Amino acid sequence: VPTPPATAPTDRLPAGSDADPWVVLDREVDARTASPAQRDASRTQGRLLVRVARRVWPSPVLDELARAVPHPHHPVALGVAAHAAGTTPQDAALAAAYHAVSGPATAAVRLLGLDPVAVHGLLANLTPELSAVSAAACPPGTSERPGSAGAHWAALPAYSSPGLDLLAERHARAGIRLFVS
Repeated sequence: VPTPPATAPTDRLPAGSDADPWVVLDREVDARTASPAQRDASRTQGRLLVRVARRVWPSPVLDELARAVPHPHHPVALGVAAHAAGTTPQDAALAAAYHAVSGPATAAVRLLGLDPVAVHGLLANLTPELSAVSAAACPPGTSERPGSAGAHWAALPAYSSPGLDLLAERHARAGIRLFVS
C-alpha cells in the first residue's frame, strides 16, 4: 500500500503536474488496472475514502493528494489515509488485504443468502493469512515512502485476473448495477 512521498509534492512541483509524485503514483495504479470499469470503481472508492479521511483525520498530506489527483485510485487513497491516521505501512497493507476479502464475502451474503455469521467466521479464520500477506508486503527494514531510497513501488508486479476484468466490464454495461466495485 503506497504511503506519501518523503517531501510534500507541493514543495517541489505544482499540484497535479505530470511530474507530481501523487500523479505518477496514481498513474502506476492506472497502468496496472486493465479493466476500465475497475479503474472507474477504484477511482470512485478512492475519492470517497479521501473525502471521509479528510474529515476524520485532517492532514496536509490528504489535502495535497486531493489537490494533485481529485479522483485518486483506492490503493493510493488508502495509503494516504492510513498515513494520516498514524498507522504503519503494515497496518495499511492489512486493511487492503481485509478489503480484498471482505467485499466479496459481503457480496456473497447479499447475493447468495449465505449465513452472515458463518461468512464472518470464515473471514476471522483468515486472520493469520491476511497478517502474513501484509507482513510480506512491508518487510522490516524497507522504506515506507515511495521515491525514497529503498522504495521499489514502481517495480511492483501487476497481477491480473482476466476473468474478473471481463465480468467487471459486463457488469458496467448491465442495466442493473449491484455494486460499485
